[in-house]
Amino acid sequence: MKYLKTYFFLIFFFNYNIFSQNINEKVVFTSSSPYTFEEIISKSKNPKQIVYGKLVIPYDSLNPNKKFPLVIGVAGSEGWRDHHYDYLKMYQKSGFATFELNSFKSRNIESTVGTQNEVTVAAIVVDAYNALETLSKHPLIIKEKISITGWSLGGGVTLFSAWNPIKETLGNNVQFASHLAFYPPCFFDFENLDFSDVPIHILIGEIDDWTPAKPCEEFVDKLDRKNINITVYKDSHHGFDREGELEFNENGYSFKNCMFEVNSKGDILMNYLNIPMSNPFLQKLGFLFCIDRGVTIGGNKDARLKSFEFANEFMIRTLKN
Repeated sequence: MKYLKTYFFLIFFFNYNIFSQNINEKVVFTSSSPYTFEEIISKSKNPKQIVYGKLVIPYDSLNPNKKFPLVIGVAGSEGWRDHHYDYLKMYQKSGFATFELNSFKSRNIESTVGTQNEVTVAAIVVDAYNALETLSKHPLIIKEKISITGWSLGGGVTLFSAWNPIKETLGNNVQFASHLAFYPPCFFDFENLDFSDVPIHILIGEIDDWTPAKPCEEFVDKLDRKNINITVYKDSHHGFDREGELEFNENGYSFKNCMFEVNSKGDILMNYLNIPMSNPFLQKLGFLFCIDRGVTIGGNKDARLKSFEFANEFMIRTLKN
């Protein structure tokens, strides 16, 4: 009887773990490091860059060949943080595969706070599209059901990867099914307002002094498209979906007084001078016209709860329905 109980326990334990395990896979692909959107659109040649990330696929023991929708995550200027992983775990529990894009680690960079030029939004956009193309060929991923989400710098990647001049250059074979951007930099005035017609949503804090909410609201109003929407969380700062108290980062750039024009070629222009910020020196010079140092970052319990609920519902609506 003792051995019989042990046998049934081992069978239960084995089956439980097989069913609850995820498949973890390191995915490596070739990308590049353009400095600007203009380099993407003009198809400028840049040295090849090897990039990797972590793919997690829910394991279904009853159907090991089952295909899953996928959420590609893009971290902010500080790199991957606990609250980013909390989202990925939530998506996995809801039946999504997830991909942790490691654009920083692939280039031996830990953070771009206070500089924003070691790894640019343009470079990570290229990484994201190369990841999309690679993962769309995975036997357990549904090619047409791949979304992108990101925070801060990653929110910018998420938002600007929906700009059609970029999409049409990089995504000839595949496209993202939806874009969910957390507190992205919206202080860009696009000459060409041609954005993707898939679902796009921005989540941002009302009193964010790093990437302010007002330019995002103006951006959504200017596009005036049914597929692009925004949620502004009351009394919330940058990183409202974190746990913990508010912190002051003295090195962070506050862009609350900035608005940069982006022409149809993809050049981001300095305020007043209208010179393309096409290299680190010109970008630093351009920032001098409008930025301040010092930003507030930290969680808001109510906004965190609401943003997690919204994010899960958004992915279910845009990838499963």
